[in-house]
Amino acid sequence: MTSTAPAAQDAEPAMATTTSDPDAVPSRRSRVLAALRPFAPDLAISLLFLVMAGWVTHGLWPDPATRVLALNPEDQTLYEWFLAADSRALFGDFALLSDRLNAPDGVNMMANTTVIALGTLLSPVTVLFGVPVTFALIAAGNLGLTAIAWYLLFSRTLGAHRLAAALGGGFCGFAPGIVSQSNSHLHMTALWLVPIMVWLVVRMLRAADPLARPDAPGRDRRRLVTSALALALTVTAQVFIGEEVLFLTAITLVVMTIGYAATRPSYARRVLPGFVAGMLIAVAVAIMLLAYPLWFQFSGPQSVPNGVFSPHYFSADLASWSAISPLSVAGTPEAARLSTGPAEYNTFLGWPLLLVAIAAALWLGRRPLAVACTAGALMMAALSMGPRVVIDGDRTAIPGPYALLVGLPVVDGALPMRFALALIPLIATLLVLAVDRALRASSQSTRLLAPTVVAVALLPILPAPLPTTDRPPVPEFITAGHWRSCVRPDGVLVPVPLPTPKQPWAMRWGAAANAEFGLPEGFFIGPYAPKGKASMGTYKQPTSLLLNDIATGGTRTVGDFERQQAQLDIDFWGASCFALADGTPYGENLRAALEALFGPGTHVADAWIWKVR
Repeated sequence: MTSTAPAAQDAEPAMATTTSDPDAVPSRRSRVLAALRPFAPDLAISLLFLVMAGWVTHGLWPDPATRVLALNPEDQTLYEWFLAADSRALFGDFALLSDRLNAPDGVNMMANTTVIALGTLLSPVTVLFGVPVTFALIAAGNLGLTAIAWYLLFSRTLGAHRLAAALGGGFCGFAPGIVSQSNSHLHMTALWLVPIMVWLVVRMLRAADPLARPDAPGRDRRRLVTSALALALTVTAQVFIGEEVLFLTAITLVVMTIGYAATRPSYARRVLPGFVAGMLIAVAVAIMLLAYPLWFQFSGPQSVPNGVFSPHYFSADLASWSAISPLSVAGTPEAARLSTGPAEYNTFLGWPLLLVAIAAALWLGRRPLAVACTAGALMMAALSMGPRVVIDGDRTAIPGPYALLVGLPVVDGALPMRFALALIPLIATLLVLAVDRALRASSQSTRLLAPTVVAVALLPILPAPLPTTDRPPVPEFITAGHWRSCVRPDGVLVPVPLPTPKQPWAMRWGAAANAEFGLPEGFFIGPYAPKGKASMGTYKQPTSLLLNDIATGGTRTVGDFERQQAQLDIDFWGASCFALADGTPYGENLRAALEALFGPGTHVADAWIWKVR
């Protein structure tokens, strides 16, 4: 009493009046802060994830136009061109067959991993700031938003403790496989819709349970229908972001559903009628929305009947599961030999996390969700090993479960080793359940031990920043718009040398111009293998072969036959102009060949040009 009395007597009169005035109206700032206060922990965790995403990708900043991902610049070039082509939607071009690459045949945008929805959504950024900025934003945003979405699913839908949910969400967003795929595979890291799909499935299940509402027995038909409709819309959006992610999600959820039903048969029988009805609505609506795009993908112009990559090559090495990714803080370059490339470290979880995940599954026992996650993880891990099991680099004669799927339509478009990515949210769920159980235990040692063990297991696989390097500048001839004096509206520019899947750099010219002109050949998936099967790129025309030979140090003579063939190729491509940038390797030899083909060129800004029509 004696210590508090003076404080009460010394209080400011104005404060006392304001506090006691029942008619006082709180300021707008006070109302906003009061409304946000309950969400402060969620906002802080979300901000942490965004900061982590920025740190992992900070090598692309502050000027993305001068930086490139060092480990996979070819795919970055490809995706930047995709994003530039997607931005044409801002001007009313929604065609699924783009004529801005592989002129004159074009490219089927649905048959390629074109992230159409992301490119369209961010088209104002592309037009205003350039496609490298859009790429860098998506690369970072996919990491942060995926972690946030899973955190919200774990904390809100699963009802887990915030610490447990944060550990799980962080692992989902920054697991070694996801960071590895961030080396230009934007369609594989855009996973933030997956938790929404899972939430909608759970919402549908709860609405299908006639015993879920004691005060109103019977199925909640309104929630069933709204969940089904929202699921159809989310699936549709995911198709235009990354179908492979949707495919892996669907398989995983089917396996989990079977595992969950096996542990709760009475619940499964109770919800089955309503759940099936809801799924039929979702499937029906999704089919209506996706009928034409999927027809275009599989039967439209430039479609392909198969996947372009071999499942025998892209199989997970059994030894890679216990290894630490070279892109993790505790990783070493030597582990890279256990994968096909730096964008496919999908299985590099490390032995500490594997042991902790196994221990969590055993500790959780027959808890239905834990059983479902364990069943899903085992199945997807088995499928990731491909048609033949690979052990420490040696391809054995032991068949893997994936051998049963080889050659199946649609399925063969997925790479076996990417099935391992499905384990990330499954392991995360097991960790969340285990940590949440521990934090609610009566024993203080349990409350401390479980989170500590999980955190220690995750420490070695914390992500290191993605390696980046300087990017060669796009010629001023392109960036300053000089190309318009050479190329007819919606015409075709032939860069010398022409882009190929292994050397796609000239596609940066088209990306820098927001795909306002077409390019011949290039890096894409098309039907140019024997019998119309999928190929990477197309076959070269004779003039392209001639220029490519010279660009790689060869010598070619140019005579009347080559000049006649060049005219045929110009007509085939619909070309307006050939352009050779200053500083191109073997540039003098290329210029001599072009002058022999077309006569003297004109030097504009930093490029030599030859107008051919």
